[in-house]
Amino acid sequence: MRLEGKELKLAPITVKSALTRVKEWHRHLPDLQGGLFAVAVEHEGAVVGVGVAGNPARVWQGQAKLVISRCATTGFENACSMIYGALARAAKALGYAEVWTYTLPDEPGTSLRAAGFQDMGLTDGGEWTRPSRVRNAAKRPERKRRWLRRISGDTFPSCPAHSKAQEST
Repeated sequence: MRLEGKELKLAPITVKSALTRVKEWHRHLPDLQGGLFAVAVEHEGAVVGVGVAGNPARVWQGQAKLVISRCATTGFENACSMIYGALARAAKALGYAEVWTYTLPDEPGTSLRAAGFQDMGLTDGGEWTRPSRVRNAAKRPERKRRWLRRISGDTFPSCPAHSKAQEST
């Protein structure tokens, strides 16, 4: 949906309220357990997009990494880019060094690129369940595209695959 000169603006929103809108608007993963903080985008006083930031997987916690768990909009042009950028700036202000998010492989990532994220390639996908800890089946277990925005002064992303590649050179 084109705005034709109309302005979008950022607005605060509770995680609970953002999750309600995610449930309504997100195309393929409407359910989300919770989040650390959220942001809304408004047009003429109406919320037209939300983003929720949360903790990364346990293996990445405590390493100044934040994950944007969901971005959902009503389709307004530039709302997603605005959400990704706002959450990354908030993360930087809170002392995080990296912001990560994931998309389906066939999603182009236009909004993420516009917000300064880099395509880090595809994950392995799969299930979270293990013999020692059974979990519910993943709703979308296929591979995902990982995106990274570095918000500290470091040059290279600190992901295991990249670190191994650097060590071998």
